[in-house]
Amino acid sequence: MTETIKLDIMSDPICPWCYIGKTHLDRALADHPDHPFAIEWHPFQLNPDMPAGGMGRREYLEGKFGGKEGAMRAYAPVVEHAEAAGLSIDFEGMQRTPNTLDAHRLIHWAGIENRQTEAVDALFQAYFVDARDIGDHEVLADIADSIGMDAAVVTKLLKSDADQEDIRNRDAHSRQMGISSVPTFIVAGKHAVPGAQPPELWKKVIGELTADS
Repeated sequence: MTETIKLDIMSDPICPWCYIGKTHLDRALADHPDHPFAIEWHPFQLNPDMPAGGMGRREYLEGKFGGKEGAMRAYAPVVEHAEAAGLSIDFEGMQRTPNTLDAHRLIHWAGIENRQTEAVDALFQAYFVDARDIGDHEVLADIADSIGMDAAVVTKLLKSDADQEDIRNRDAHSRQMGISSVPTFIVAGKHAVPGAQPPELWKKVIGELTADS
């Protein structure tokens, strides 16, 4: 029997490279159903200083990348890699860039119910494919309902400050460890694999780990 190995993933549900990286990882895992990984998702906000209500996506991108042309240059490789991975991202439909603190709280609560990866998948789908505002509490409650969580309980929790400080502290801890970008994958608590790595790399890692066990 293959020994279980922890795979910690630092990610943000509005990070397109995280969406692409998870897609690559999923393909490798599908080809190795006996893979050894026990996966846990960890919060890392791309924009921790984002206003609570988010901001217009165009304003955000042009401010971050120095105008429309800078934003287009920055996103060209994202579009290229997303298409190569077979992903359809509705960049045109996205109107707002949300603060993701509440989305990370939802991922945390989903983890308590062993639905963490389902929550991450649903958030990626909502944001990148359906162009929904995943900072909106109604959207988050709907996502919770779609993966079998109690939407009423989630709505009540979102209206409170439950676990906000915990999420911020975990985010800060990752930065203190030296993580500065996402996705970052940490294998067995010691080997950091940064970026949206191709399925082939993950297949090689899985092969090496299973050979050693």
